[in-house]
Amino acid sequence: MTLYSDNTKWLPRLNILALLVPTTMLFGCASVGPDFIQPEPPADNGYNVKKLPEHTVSAPGARMGEMQNFAIGKKVPETWWQNFGSSKLNAFVDQALHASPSLAAAQATLLQAQQTYAAQSGSSQYPQVNAKLGAQRQGTNNSGMGLAGGDRVFELYNAGVAVSYNLDLFGGNKRALESYAAQIDYQHYQLEGARLTLAANVVTAAMMQAQYAAQILASNAILAAQQSQLDITRKRVKLGAVSRSDELSLQTQVEQTRAGIPTLRNKLEQTNHLLAVLAGQAPGATEIPQFHLEDFSLPTELPVVVPSELVRQRPDIQASEALLHVASAQYGVAISNGYPQINLTANLGSQALTASSLFGAGSLVWGLAGQIAQPLFNAGLKAGVKSAEAGFDAAAANYRQTVLQALRNVADVLRTLDNDAQTMQAQVAANEAAQSALNLIQQQYQLGGLSYLQLLSAQQQTQQTRINLIAAQIQRLTDTAALYQAMGGGWVAGDSHAKPVDIPKSADTAVN
Repeated sequence: MTLYSDNTKWLPRLNILALLVPTTMLFGCASVGPDFIQPEPPADNGYNVKKLPEHTVSAPGARMGEMQNFAIGKKVPETWWQNFGSSKLNAFVDQALHASPSLAAAQATLLQAQQTYAAQSGSSQYPQVNAKLGAQRQGTNNSGMGLAGGDRVFELYNAGVAVSYNLDLFGGNKRALESYAAQIDYQHYQLEGARLTLAANVVTAAMMQAQYAAQILASNAILAAQQSQLDITRKRVKLGAVSRSDELSLQTQVEQTRAGIPTLRNKLEQTNHLLAVLAGQAPGATEIPQFHLEDFSLPTELPVVVPSELVRQRPDIQASEALLHVASAQYGVAISNGYPQINLTANLGSQALTASSLFGAGSLVWGLAGQIAQPLFNAGLKAGVKSAEAGFDAAAANYRQTVLQALRNVADVLRTLDNDAQTMQAQVAANEAAQSALNLIQQQYQLGGLSYLQLLSAQQQTQQTRINLIAAQIQRLTDTAALYQAMGGGWVAGDSHAKPVDIPKSADTAVN
């Protein structure tokens, strides 16, 4: 892909310098170095070698078993989390976006970049004007200089204004400002990326909280049933109806189930702590909402943008492009260091022996000066240019890698969603079969047709399928959220949630 065009050669020969300077002064300043050109988008129309199906499979009648359609070219909504149909989730995401310290830090860093640009712009684009006012009292020794008369003491007053300006004939200062403006872009995209990541983390954590809570309830219910069966079995052992081994087998299962509950509870508590911190609160905050599986609905229309549009909708890709722009501008700065530097100075003031006559007609003093400096020998200049060029090449490679990783991210999520639906379908069928089998075995066990070990095996199978079904339901939700994140979360280049500023974008500052 074409990354830049070079409108100048390497450092000019001294024999053309005499022609270059007056030409530049007549026709305006020219910025040396490469003019940044936005990288070309990927030409691919899809993300996988295997064609993506139009929709996923479904598990009719099951919660989170709906069929999901892949809508090619559909725009991702900016508030994509609202598609999960939970007002509780919507409110908490908004709370996190307003209170997160990570977003506050990103916002402050963006403001720092903006003010850095403003500072550099003021010092390089405009003349520097300084005013001075002074007074001094001085004595002379006339006899020491062979003159007659006594010593003389006089006072000297002076006031003036000095103006200095760097005539940026070859655009070195403009390239530097272009670099600072591109850094503003980078911090802007970093802020948008932080917003997207924060929203995705809140959504995912809320869903995981619902999963752990549901699995704890299911495990507690199973534990209660197993404990009841264990109590019955112990009574039967005393009556000699069953063997001691049946009791021990059931007790083992009870304790295994009991041991798994604290692990789930620990995950739930850690998720609660994570939700609190994401919302800018201490881990012990009591305002954290409790989410349940019933709070969410599964989006059935999934937006899928093509790769050429993806590069404009992912903040991480745009941030990498901004760094490429920074490297391009810095390359131009390094080249400009080999060109003449022209500085103009002027001063206007007044000098007098008395304060009353300081601004009189005869006290005016002025001065004009110009200075041109052309490097004749500096062994480090060429190395500096090559260093900047290598930095540009590295930024270009990093950009290509960022794009490839983004394409891979989307490809993985799309395939995962398809596989999630198939897993969900199988888990629903397994849960229904396990529940039906358990009902039959319980009936036969009560009639004495089956042993307690057979009932225990059926309970174990039902327990596992119920917990696996909950995990499959949440997995579909979290992977759907991952797709929205992979698609850029509805943000596109040019949109901004940052505070408005009066600083031009880098595309404007690159103009000669």
